[in-house]
Amino acid sequence: MRIQRQVVDYALQRKSLLAEVYSGRTGVTEVCDASPYLLRAAKFHGKGSDVVCPICRKEQLTLVSWVFGDKLGPVSGSARTAEELVRLAATQEEFSVHVVEVCRTCSWNHLVQSYVLGNVPAPKRPRRSSPRPRPPSRRTASE
Repeated sequence: MRIQRQVVDYALQRKSLLAEVYSGRTGVTEVCDASPYLLRAAKFHGKGSDVVCPICRKEQLTLVSWVFGDKLGPVSGSARTAEELVRLAATQEEFSVHVVEVCRTCSWNHLVQSYVLGNVPAPKRPRRSSPRPRPPSRRTASE
């Protein structure tokens, strides 16, 4: 079981964008611009959803999870399946996941959610400085 933290939902932004498209203020070509890389990721790493494409209404959307993190190395910036996310969450320090919905028919795509997974990094311990030398005592000869 993975524990999602710092979850951000982009449903309001999606709703606003779709209102712009439906009213004609934003063109369909401006929102149906998924890259070939994103479409391939949807095909091989995506998970089907129950939501029908809001633009073409021809097929159900595919959800693609992208991972980003400094400690992930070459894995950062790639699409991952749910099983791979579970493995990464168990073995890696914190990383972010961005979930994008994609229509493989008309190329609609939109960021729907982002969250953080992975092990919380151990807090950095303050460096112990070496003890400071004490100044010599100032005793006088009469003491």
